[in-house]
Amino acid sequence: MNAEPAATQNIQVLPSWRRAVLKVGSSLLAADGGGLSPRFALGLAQFVSASLAAGREVVIVSSGAVAAGRAILPRAEEAGAAMAARQALAALGQAQLIGLWQRFFERPVAQVLLTHDDLRNRRRYLNARATLNELLRLGALPVVNENDTVSVDELKLGDNDNLAAIVAALIDADVLFIATDIDGLYDANPRTNPAAKLLPEVAELTPEVFAMAGGSDNAMGTGGMRTKLEAAAKAGAAGIDTVLFNGRRAEVLRELAHDRLQGTRIRAARSRIAARKYWLRHAPVEPGAILVDAGAAAALAGKGASLLPGGVVGAEGDFRRGDMIEVVLRDGDGEHRVARGISQYSALDVRRIARRHSRDIESILGYNYGGNVIHRDDLVLL
Repeated sequence: MNAEPAATQNIQVLPSWRRAVLKVGSSLLAADGGGLSPRFALGLAQFVSASLAAGREVVIVSSGAVAAGRAILPRAEEAGAAMAARQALAALGQAQLIGLWQRFFERPVAQVLLTHDDLRNRRRYLNARATLNELLRLGALPVVNENDTVSVDELKLGDNDNLAAIVAALIDADVLFIATDIDGLYDANPRTNPAAKLLPEVAELTPEVFAMAGGSDNAMGTGGMRTKLEAAAKAGAAGIDTVLFNGRRAEVLRELAHDRLQGTRIRAARSRIAARKYWLRHAPVEPGAILVDAGAAAALAGKGASLLPGGVVGAEGDFRRGDMIEVVLRDGDGEHRVARGISQYSALDVRRIARRHSRDIESILGYNYGGNVIHRDDLVLL
């Protein structure tokens, strides 16, 4: 049903952005007779292409694998338990989903399958972030989906909206775009209430705002407006605004390519930088420390530098890659807590590469997670 009121009278200018996550749900990709349709995907791809041509970076979080698999083997769900059947359909349809997106772009499309566990585990979180950042650096277009063939609970919840918010925080996006099949957030259900009013902006996600959200009205989709608000809350906690818009309206997508929104903008509670620094400052630290010399301490404090192995003199404790660790300077005046941050290397590895040049890391360890012991984006001064 597409009887929602038009949003053309509610156009607003969006702030400039450099990197974004675009979440696309099954309702925009599923064909009426089963499988995937390019009908709405084409307009979304044109928005992405315009953004890329403007020098911006986009990561797509796309649902639709189960819908695609259902068209390949329409009787698969009859063969076994519901969950196993849906997981099998997701496995069948994932290649079709990536193929759909690849047909719209000359640049390579990269498949990235994640689970929430991948992003809760700090080491796997760092690996996922490094992979996505490298794909963007290489000019590829990452298309992320849940690894539905193994993520049982996540598949039941169908929360690619929330996955998109986590990915947005993972890559330090400036904005999270959520394409849906209605014009945005209304004060009532626009499908059943013709007097429903579109909310062009939400300054704060209060219980009253959540009360406006309903469930999914689409047979192919598993999320609804409430999951989109939950995603906006997660993104907002990382300082990222969320934009809801109708991915079925070509004119909306054309305007969006020029930073003009017909939809709903949900503002973050604080700036992206402030949210990141707040988390780094208050997240629990692991026992132990990375010990540095005076030169490294001065570079961290005065130049906003990353911590390089050449300025490290040792490590205490038994921390692992991805742990939050304090950086400590010891001199004749005692011990000084300089900073805290996420270590790219374990305590054992830090001891082995201490006082060495970044270019020597791989020859010493046999592998390389980058030239920084702690990257400046993962560090906050104390």
